[in-house]
Amino acid sequence: MSDPNPAIVTRIAEELRRARRLFFITGAGISADSGLPTYRGIGGLYNNQATEDNFSIETALSGSMLEANPAITWKYLHQIENSCRGARFNDAHAIIAELQNYFEVCVLTQNIDGFHRDAGSRNLIEIHGDIHDLYCTRCDYAVTVSDYSGLDMPPSCPRCHALVRPRVVLFGEVLPSHAIQHLYAELDQGFDLVFSIGTTSVFPYIAGPVVQASQMGIPTVEINPTDTNVTRFVDYKLAAGAAASMRAIRQAYQQGLN
Repeated sequence: MSDPNPAIVTRIAEELRRARRLFFITGAGISADSGLPTYRGIGGLYNNQATEDNFSIETALSGSMLEANPAITWKYLHQIENSCRGARFNDAHAIIAELQNYFEVCVLTQNIDGFHRDAGSRNLIEIHGDIHDLYCTRCDYAVTVSDYSGLDMPPSCPRCHALVRPRVVLFGEVLPSHAIQHLYAELDQGFDLVFSIGTTSVFPYIAGPVVQASQMGIPTVEINPTDTNVTRFVDYKLAAGAAASMRAIRQAYQQGLN
């Protein structure tokens, strides 16, 4: 993977020095440096292949499958969680959290790995949820687990024995209203600089804020090794990895403060 372009990094650092409120939109690519697979949606490890049960991963990881055959959905949730197990946040997550010392920062993430939360991001919109947060589909039982190793598959509620599920948005399910309201409230306040990191921006609620910022003349940055749905809208494009890019931006920003 190529190194971030120093001239573009310098210009991003200059934009940072003029900014007060920052908006980071992140996808699977920001967790690639933690060893996690990048993927579309939450079903990443499979790309477009059918699962061993001959369902597409979108079908296996859908709300309707969870209802009809929870063992299938949980089988693949368990595989995804297992692929993340033992991994931890990387420099990109940590630097975004560190920027809270200098700026007002909001993070909108599609990722369900919990790394932004672990790194210390406070104003965080986990639009697709977190795979570690579980709740009962019948009663008010809820728990956060570090991993799935101690769970029965599929797990049942210790209180009422109904099905337990993760607090994530499965295919075909609606986004959580509290997350959408949080996002709208942040967008209403406006931002001085918008970053899109490690996401192909296929969903309108992920691409929209970047396009809107661009149309309003707010500086926009994309960090992604490949071109995406928002590349043509952004002011600054770093075709490099998230961790290397954020390290370079932090260094250039801090040099300018000295």
